[in-house]
Amino acid sequence: MKAILCKEYGGPEKLIIGDTDSPIPEPDQVVVDVYAASINFPDTLQIQGKYQFQPPMPFTPGSEVGGVVSHVGSEVSNLKVGDRVMAVSTIGGMAEQVCCNASSVRKIPDNMDFNTAAGFAMVYTTSYHALKQRARIQPGETLLVLGASGGVGLAAVELGKLMGARVIAAASSDEKLTFIEQAGPDELLNYGDGELKEKVKALTDGKGADVIYDPVGGDLFDQATRCINWNGRLLVVGFTSGRIPNYPANLALLKGSSMVGVFLGRFRKEEPEAYEQNFQELLQMYSDGKIRPIVTQTYPFEDFESAFNVFKERRVMGKVTLTIRQE
Repeated sequence: MKAILCKEYGGPEKLIIGDTDSPIPEPDQVVVDVYAASINFPDTLQIQGKYQFQPPMPFTPGSEVGGVVSHVGSEVSNLKVGDRVMAVSTIGGMAEQVCCNASSVRKIPDNMDFNTAAGFAMVYTTSYHALKQRARIQPGETLLVLGASGGVGLAAVELGKLMGARVIAAASSDEKLTFIEQAGPDELLNYGDGELKEKVKALTDGKGADVIYDPVGGDLFDQATRCINWNGRLLVVGFTSGRIPNYPANLALLKGSSMVGVFLGRFRKEEPEAYEQNFQELLQMYSDGKIRPIVTQTYPFEDFESAFNVFKERRVMGKVTLTIRQE
C-alpha cells in the first residue's frame, strides 16, 4: 500500500510517499481502509523528533482517520467489514490502510462524512474533557479560549456555549476572528498586538476569566495568569507557540487560582469509562445537530507538504485533512 513515510527528522519536505506492507490485524484489532486522515499539531512535532512519543524509524504519521473496516481480528465482535468508522491510531493514519485496536474504532453517524470523521475525535474529546472534568465549568462562568481558530480551540468555543458559559474567543488576527464567529462566541478578542491581559479585564469588569483554555502557551500563558478570576482555572492544553512557560506560584496564591493539566491520553488510560461516556455524549451531540465540526482545509494525499505547512505557517483555521481515497 501507499503511505507517507518519515525516514529522517525534519520538516514536511523530508517526508515521502512510498510503498509499505499492508497491515495484518491482531485478534483484537481491525484494519481500516482510509478515506481521510487528519493532521494535528503533534504530527508536526513528531516528524521533527520533538514529540513526547517518538516511534522507531521509518514511520507513518497520523493518528486520526475516517474510513471503512476492511479486515476484522478474530476476537472483535462489535465491528464488521464494511462499517463506516472513525479511528484513533497511535501512528500510521496517513496511509491507504491503518491497523487499530478495536477499542479505538467507532462507527460514525449516517450523516457524518469521512473528512469530518477524521477530524472529530481528538479535538472534541480533548476540549470536552478539559471543560467537563478538568475545569468543571458552570453555567454563567466566563470562558476565555486562546487559539480559538484552531481545531481544539474551535471545539472549546462550541462546547463552552453548549455548557452555558459566556465565551470569549481569542485569536491573533481579524481574519481568524471572522472565521470563529460561526461557532457563536459571545465576545471576540484580537491579541495579535501581543496584548491580552487588559483586553480580558475590560470584557470582564476587571475580574478576569473564570476558566482559561490555553493550547498556545508562551507569552499568552504568562498574561493569562494575570487575567484570571478568583477561583479561576487555567487549563494547560498544549504549547503551539513553541515555548513551555513557567507558572508563578505567587499568582496562584494571590488569585486563589489553579493551573490544571489536560492530557487526554492519560485520562483515557486512567478513566476509560468516563472517556467512553464523553465520547458517546459527543457523538449524540453531533447526531442531534448541536455541534458542527468544521473542516476548512482538505488536501490531496500527494499534496501533504502543503497541508503540513498550514501548521508551520500558523494558518490553521478549523481542521486540516488529507483525502486518501475518494468515496
